Amino acid sequence: MKPEIACYMMMSLDGRIDCAMTAQLRGNDDYYSTLADLNLPTTLSGRRTAASELASGTFTPHDPTPYGKDGFHVATKAPGYEVVVDSRGTLLWPRETSTTKPHLIITSQQVSSEYLHYLDGQNISWIVTGAERTDLVAAVDVLAREFGVRRMGVVGGPTINTAFLNAGLLDEIDILVGPGIDGRANMPSVFEGRKDSSPLPLTLKDVKTFRSSGAVLLRYSL
Repeated sequence: MKPEIACYMMMSLDGRIDCAMTAQLRGNDDYYSTLADLNLPTTLSGRRTAASELASGTFTPHDPTPYGKDGFHVATKAPGYEVVVDSRGTLLWPRETSTTKPHLIITSQQVSSEYLHYLDGQNISWIVTGAERTDLVAAVDVLAREFGVRRMGVVGGPTINTAFLNAGLLDEIDILVGPGIDGRANMPSVFEGRKDSSPLPLTLKDVKTFRSSGAVLLRYSL
C-alpha cells in the first residue's frame, strides 16, 4: 500500500527554494492556503529542513548501538502527521501534545534504541525501516497501513524530494511560482541529484493564477 504522494514546493521564477528567500516573495501566503486546498493533511520533510525549521536541538545517545530491526510505534492516531525522515535519529522534539497533526519520525535500523525510547517519552510516533538507510517504499506502506495516511505532501528540500522521485513514489508535483528572482549561485532547487540523466516527462493537470500576488500554481502528474 501507499498513500497518494505529491511534492509541493514554492520557488522563485528561477527555480530556487531557499525558505528565507521564498518567505519574502509575494505569494508566500498563497502557499499555505493552497496546502489546504491540495488536501495534504500529512506533510513530510527531510532532516535538514526539519533541523532548521522544526526541531528543537540535536540528540546525542549515550549508547549508540543500532536498533537493528524494522518496527513502528503508534503514539497517537490522527487525521494527519508532521512526518520527518531522520535516518539515524539526531533531532530533539518538544513533548507531543497535538492530536490533529502530531510528529512522526521515520528512521533506518541505524537509529539507537535510546533514541526510540526518547521518542516514546515525548509521545511521538516512529517508524524504523531499512538496514543502512531509510527504506522509503516500506515506510510509506507502514504510513498507509498502520497510520491511515491516504494523501501526503513531500515539502522538504532537494535531497528528500529527489529521494522520493528516485524511488518512484511521487504521483504529482505541485509548484507555486512566486513573482521574484533569487539569482544567487549554488542555492537549492526543487530536485537535485536525480539518477537518470534524461528529462522526466510530466503531464499538466492544472494551472491556477493568484491575481493579487502574481503567483502561479502549476500542477503535474507523473
